[in-house]
Amino acid sequence: MSAADATLSLLEELIARPSITPQDAGCQALIASRLTALGFTCQPLRWGPPEAPVDNLWAVREGGLPGPTLVFAGHTDVVPTGPRADWHSDPFVPTYRDGHLFGRGAADMKSSLAAMVVASEAFVALHPEHKGRLAFLLTSDEEGPSIDGTVKVCEWLQARGERLDACIVGEPTSVNQLGDMIKNGRRGSLSGRLSVKGIQGHIAYPHLARNPVHQAAPALAELAAEVWDAGNDHFPPTCWQISNIHAGTGATNVIPGELVIDFNFRFSTESTPEQLKARVHTLLDRHALTYDLAWTLGGRPFLTRPGPLIGAVQDAIRHVTGLEAELSTTGGTSDGRFIAQICPEVVELGPLNATIHKIDECCAVADLAPLTLIYRTTLENLLT
Repeated sequence: MSAADATLSLLEELIARPSITPQDAGCQALIASRLTALGFTCQPLRWGPPEAPVDNLWAVREGGLPGPTLVFAGHTDVVPTGPRADWHSDPFVPTYRDGHLFGRGAADMKSSLAAMVVASEAFVALHPEHKGRLAFLLTSDEEGPSIDGTVKVCEWLQARGERLDACIVGEPTSVNQLGDMIKNGRRGSLSGRLSVKGIQGHIAYPHLARNPVHQAAPALAELAAEVWDAGNDHFPPTCWQISNIHAGTGATNVIPGELVIDFNFRFSTESTPEQLKARVHTLLDRHALTYDLAWTLGGRPFLTRPGPLIGAVQDAIRHVTGLEAELSTTGGTSDGRFIAQICPEVVELGPLNATIHKIDECCAVADLAPLTLIYRTTLENLLT
């Protein structure tokens, strides 16, 4: 079986498993069986509540020569399908149309997982005594709250004294052509829930009430207009956005007693969570608001500067596709934010991201063979 056929066959098997987060639906066991046959030592790890456990996998193959530890990382869980009636085919029945394979997870990110496994099979067949170690870090909790997944595995690895040198996360990063973009970092994510307290009352007697919407409006306008930082050569400026706002009882003649606002920072390495929190509190206090504010840090920003890993990946892309891959830190967060805490070099590379999380998610069949070859060539660049 050719590498292209092998990747396609494994991808079909993965898509057919309805691994809606946090379910793994047997995906990791399937991958582990393939890796075990290559000489990997596979360690299943399960955390989380009994009613909705999270499955994780750490798998390592020792080479015969000294060298770095290179990790393939990714997630087997997928987002919910949305209305199934809107799909042109069952999201968990791999279906071909117009040169594309359709199914939930086809792009995000079961195609990358299949390509990584098949690339590893081809690499080990040619280089059984490769340098260093080749590892896989998989989770079923990337599309969910990300509490019992990669972050827990990284803590577990750190407690064991494991050293990771480089990591490729299979997130779908390509924009127009396979391999045109590599993510070499991501912005941080800091969320807040602001509750501004007022006094509820009859709308005809405003002097007997205190409207938190009116009180908060100037502060919100100032927060929206604030320049938090100017960004840098690798990151755009930090931005603050309201994601939800609610007040009132539903009646038109009642002044609300509370205004609740959900907001989020996507922040660069020019700002820290502590600095952003302090500036928000200072601004709110200056407006003399009565409020509560609960913070949630989704992840700190990370950045991998050009070095061995980026050089190896860019060389592989150039060799396979002829493209000069752009380095970018745009987009949302990924599990790379956790891995970067224990691994000095982390990049993300995968298929086109045009259909991820959408109805009729798909990947181009013609991209599977070159994606597999890019991963395999990267292995050869770093471990031979």
